Amino acid sequence: MVNVETRPEPQPPAVDRTARSAALWAAAIAVPVAVLTGLLVFSKMVPGADTAAPAPPATQPAVVPADPVPMAAPKLAARAAQVCLAVTSQLPAKVRDLAARKVSAGPEQNAAFGEPALTLACGVARPVMCETLAQTGSGCVPLDAELMTMNRVCWYADEQSAATTFTTMDREVPVRVTVPKQYAQAAQWANEFSDVVVKTDRSITGGLPAGCV
Repeated sequence: MVNVETRPEPQPPAVDRTARSAALWAAAIAVPVAVLTGLLVFSKMVPGADTAAPAPPATQPAVVPADPVPMAAPKLAARAAQVCLAVTSQLPAKVRDLAARKVSAGPEQNAAFGEPALTLACGVARPVMCETLAQTGSGCVPLDAELMTMNRVCWYADEQSAATTFTTMDREVPVRVTVPKQYAQAAQWANEFSDVVVKTDRSITGGLPAGCV
């Protein structure tokens, strides 16, 4: 009879409890540190919810009187009245930052914006060119006056102490824009109306001053 010795089953290696405890403590410390670091980085990238956005600077609207702007409204011929109504009906509610205002008379031919009032009058008399260079003081346009063509409209600028008036020289029905001295670059303000004039008031073909050709 052969005796066969049975080998004992291999036992798992003994657990080093000291090393395991150290590893657990290291993990317990590392996880909160990583979370805290991430939160700090995130807080620098994203503004806090309690940080209010800077408010835009407050602007004070210009005080515009409620009273209508005094303007004359002479009776116009039927054709001129028709053209002027077309002109005023196409005007914007604001010219740059100047809001439209009521006028004392003739809203179908007059308009005003802002304070001091920048005004437009349709159906005014067309300025007459002087016949000679020596002709002065008669209210005619000097022959050497500079006429300005802006956006296909020829304007005559008459500079006075309180305002500069710009009158169309090449339109069927003359239009006058009055720009108070308080507004810099007066010609650019008058030019704000050129596109409306081109659209509603046709140009004349004969009798144009040399400066408009």
